[in-house]
Amino acid sequence: MSTQKVAFITGANRGIGFETAKKLGKLGIFPVIGSRNEVSGKEAVDKLKADGIEADSIVFDVTNKADHAKAYDYFEDKFGKLDILVNNAGVSLEGDPVSSFSTGNPTTGVSEETLRGTLEANFFAQVFSTQVLLPLIRKSEAGRIVNVSSTLGSLNLHSDPTSQIYAIQMFAYNTSKTALNAFTVHLAYELRDTAIKVNSVHPGWVQTELGGSSAPLSPEDGAESSVRLATIPSDGPTGGFFYLDDIIPW
Repeated sequence: MSTQKVAFITGANRGIGFETAKKLGKLGIFPVIGSRNEVSGKEAVDKLKADGIEADSIVFDVTNKADHAKAYDYFEDKFGKLDILVNNAGVSLEGDPVSSFSTGNPTTGVSEETLRGTLEANFFAQVFSTQVLLPLIRKSEAGRIVNVSSTLGSLNLHSDPTSQIYAIQMFAYNTSKTALNAFTVHLAYELRDTAIKVNSVHPGWVQTELGGSSAPLSPEDGAESSVRLATIPSDGPTGGFFYLDDIIPW
């Protein structure tokens, strides 16, 4: 079994996921990039290696259960464990927050295809892939699971007319992140008597394909919360929802 810490970051060939892998690599952790496209994954690894970071990539479509099994075999055969899982992959089929705000995106107008597709990628796939990989995380001395959520998943903030996100009505996306937060709470409870810690993070409003060009933060900024929760000490929190040092209401 490898003594170096190993991290698996899904959807990490670009954006927040790539910067998360880079930051973890800078800390001496071996990052493995999950990418739906093999070429994109290898290109991301080459960029990390050019920056002095040893890394690897595997083909991983979070919605493909065959890829879940292949990922398990990869980590079991190569490392015998998995120390950090960052569930970063996700989609928005309703556009970016700015376009949603301007068009209104009525809840009653969301299509079945959009709702089911979003929940499949952002919730169901996260749950099922984590279930597959959890036995390897249990083999870590200090396993960490980070679910990349969003303030748009906060029911508390969405029900507050004074909240900055009150009018950002992306029903499918918001619901998927609310559900992911529920998974965080329930999984943290199940693992409460272990060394594994499970938390949700809000990366901030980041300039990515999902966040749009109007976002104020860079992908590097957006990776910071994930990295903090992926590397928290044994007395750190579990079952929480964070942006940097701030606790976000559910």
